[in-house]
Amino acid sequence: MNIYQMMPVIIKETSTGYLKTSIADELFKKREIQCIGEITDELVYSLILQLRYLQADNPKEEIVIHINSPGGEVASGLALYDVMKAISCPVRTVCEGTAASMAAILFLSGNKREMLPHAKVMIHDPLIHGKIGGNALQIERISKDLLKTREIIGTIIAEHTGKTLDEVYEKTAVDSYFGAEECIKWGLADGIVTEIN
Repeated sequence: MNIYQMMPVIIKETSTGYLKTSIADELFKKREIQCIGEITDELVYSLILQLRYLQADNPKEEIVIHINSPGGEVASGLALYDVMKAISCPVRTVCEGTAASMAAILFLSGNKREMLPHAKVMIHDPLIHGKIGGNALQIERISKDLLKTREIIGTIIAEHTGKTLDEVYEKTAVDSYFGAEECIKWGLADGIVTEIN
């Protein structure tokens, strides 16, 4: 189900009649965007367009990305990660609920990373989804690709947390969940949000 189909609208009276706008559009005007639900090609494409528009609008003003996601496509997530790092605007990430798997990578890459008090972050090694089959050489290639992706993800986590790659690999060998306080201690987050403006 598309989350934006369930989103309430704001009705404003204008000189030409009534105007309906979504809450997401109103927050976008305040340079706040939403990374909600599974990380898919479509969601990432939308978020990249929003980031690029806000960058063109004001290349120095902060952009806030609100995240509540179980993760998803690694390749798409890495494309969004690259854009977040390439734009000149500072990007603040706020974890509302859960930032798991690829969503955790996006969360921890913010210039300023904040969490609501009961939010959680989960990191783990990349997974293979779907049915795996083929000859020995195909399986070997899939395995090499997966190990390369593991190294990329591990390096990103290490870079943004100050941990060594070995420390990261130890944590990502299993699904590792962190509460807000634990995230701060481990270098995954910078602060806890107790008030929203």
